[in-house]
Amino acid sequence: VLSSCLLLALLLLAPALPAPHERGLIFNLDTGELCMQSAQCKSGCCHRSGGLSMARCAPKAAETQGCSPKSAYGTYYKCPCESGLSCDADKSLVGSITNSNFGICKDPRE
Repeated sequence: VLSSCLLLALLLLAPALPAPHERGLIFNLDTGELCMQSAQCKSGCCHRSGGLSMARCAPKAAETQGCSPKSAYGTYYKCPCESGLSCDADKSLVGSITNSNFGICKDPRE
């Protein structure tokens, strides 16, 4: 009787458990969806076009595109570079405070 109750409980709870790769309401968001932190986006970039605009998930910057260095704030005015590229930008404290630390994505091997 105990094993059948346990099996019934597992069958009832299984639909409530999230699948590991499904899109959620808060995390694993697609490009264009509203976000508050880059950790919520599949791409890893929560982008806002201006100080008062809503932030949305956006693709990371490709080679020769404008970029921002990785930030602890969680949102970007320009997304960080794709994997394998580096953002050649002002990485000073003043640049990060004034939001003037934009650069260009470059391949570090070139």
